[in-house]
Amino acid sequence: MEDKIRYPEIDTFIEKVLKPETGLLKTMREYARENHVPIVSPETAALLKVLVKLHKPVRILEAGTAIGYSSIVMAQAYPDAVIDTIEIDEDMATIANNNIREVGYENRIRILLGDALEIMQCLTSTFDLIFLDAAKGQYLEYLEHALRLLRPGGLLISDNVLYKGLVACEGTVPHKHRTITVNLREYLNKICNDERLETSVIPIGDGLAVSYKKGDINEKS
Repeated sequence: MEDKIRYPEIDTFIEKVLKPETGLLKTMREYARENHVPIVSPETAALLKVLVKLHKPVRILEAGTAIGYSSIVMAQAYPDAVIDTIEIDEDMATIANNNIREVGYENRIRILLGDALEIMQCLTSTFDLIFLDAAKGQYLEYLEHALRLLRPGGLLISDNVLYKGLVACEGTVPHKHRTITVNLREYLNKICNDERLETSVIPIGDGLAVSYKKGDINEKS
């Protein structure tokens, strides 16, 4: 499927200009590429680091652990951050746990094994930042739980919201991608027009939405 957001020459330029990854993160990206594991693009990872450094979230919730790449990126960006990350695939969670232990973050990153929607329904504590990177077709279902769990002044970051550019495509979307595309369009419309949020949609990586939850930031959780 053609990617209508990213272009090879731009990807190459950004990879050259960004500070290169080293150590475990470099190894994880190579593993993800070789084994077709979806992780955030280098430019998205760079923005995620900046957002975490600026926002300084103490409690982070991530939906979609994969091999633990994004969790480790966020943990490195702010040393006081503690992260709960949800993964449905047991084998993937095992790989992530190994990576987390290798970097020494087992006391800061906790993997919750199970379906993201089911787990989010059961959570009650609030978070300073929520990163959605799980099943794209379910973002709408995650949203109300995410908003319930996100404290006023918190950030909701949603990855893959432009879905290879298909979300903005005016033509016919291939059948196997149609449901996800329709759901993501509705999700974007919701977060861009929800009075509780201020949202920006950024054509970076596979599309990233950054939403700020309005309200009294001094409100206790």
